[in-house]
Amino acid sequence: MILHPLMSSLVLEQVLNGLQLGVMLFMIAAGLTLVFGVMGVLNLAHGALYMCGAFAAAFVAAETGSVPLGILAALPVAALLGFVIERLVIARLYARDHLDQVLATFGIVLFANEMVRILFGPRPLFLDVPAFAAGTVEVLPGTPYPAWRLAIILAGLVVAGGLALLIERTRLGMLIRAGAQNRRMVAALGVDIGRLYAVLFALGGLLAGLAGAMAGPVLAVQVGMGEPVLILAFVVIVIGGIGSVKGAFIGAIIVGLADTLGRAYLPQLARELLPPAAADQIGAALASMTIYLLMAVVLAIRPKGVFGGRD
Repeated sequence: MILHPLMSSLVLEQVLNGLQLGVMLFMIAAGLTLVFGVMGVLNLAHGALYMCGAFAAAFVAAETGSVPLGILAALPVAALLGFVIERLVIARLYARDHLDQVLATFGIVLFANEMVRILFGPRPLFLDVPAFAAGTVEVLPGTPYPAWRLAIILAGLVVAGGLALLIERTRLGMLIRAGAQNRRMVAALGVDIGRLYAVLFALGGLLAGLAGAMAGPVLAVQVGMGEPVLILAFVVIVIGGIGSVKGAFIGAIIVGLADTLGRAYLPQLARELLPPAAADQIGAALASMTIYLLMAVVLAIRPKGVFGGRD
C-alpha cells in the first residue's frame, strides 16, 4: 500500500519526462521533415541551428539578465542563420545528389562548432530557469514536477497547433503540402520555388532555435550539442513519415516515451532475470537500442512511416 502510490508517482514523472523529450524532438523534427519532405535536402546542419539557438539564448540572457528575452532573441537568430545557409549553400545543391548535400551540410556543422567555440569558449554555458517557472507544480497529490518542463510541454503543444493551422489553413501551408507531393508541378504553376525554399529553411531554423533555447535551462549549452539530438530527429521523421508534420508529432512522442521509459525501466526489468552486474550492462544496452529497434519494426511494417510520406 505504501509502494503503490510511490511507484505510480515515479511512472507519471517518467511519462512526463518522455513527453517533454518528445515535444522537444518535435520542434526539431518538424522543420527537418518539412525541409526534407518538400525540398528533398538532407540537412545535417539542422542540429547546428539548434545549438546556435541555445547559445544565442544563453548569451542574451547573460547580457540582459532576462531569460525570456534570451529565448525570444534565439528565434530570429536561428531563423536568419537558416535563411543564410539556404541562400549561400543549400540553394546550390538542389540539383546535386544526397551525398553532396550531406558533405556540404556536415561541413557547415564543423564550421558552426568551431565558430561557437571561438566566440564562447570550449566550456559549457548554463541558462537559468526563468523566475516564473523556477518552482514545481504538483501534478498529482504528492507528485511535484518542475514547472519549466511543463512549460516546455505546453510550448511544444502550442507549436504543434500553430503548425497544423499554418499547413492546413494558409496559402503557404497549401504550397508546402503541394511541394511535398510534387515540387516540379508547383514550380510549373508559377510559384517562386526559391522563395518558398528560403521561407521553409528559415521556419525550420526558427523551430530548431526555439527547441535549443527551451532546452538551455534543462541541459548544458555546449559545443556539439546538436549532433545527438539530430540523430533522434531523423529517427522521428522516419517513424512518422518524411514530409508529414502530423507524423513528426506522433513519432516524436513515441520516441520520447520509448527512450525515457526504456532507460528508466529496462535495467530494472533485466534485474528480475539476470544477476545485477550483467543486468545493468544488458539493460543499459537495450535501453540505448530501444528507439532504433522501434524504427526497424515500423519500417518493416510501413516502409514510408506511420503516416506515409515520400520514399
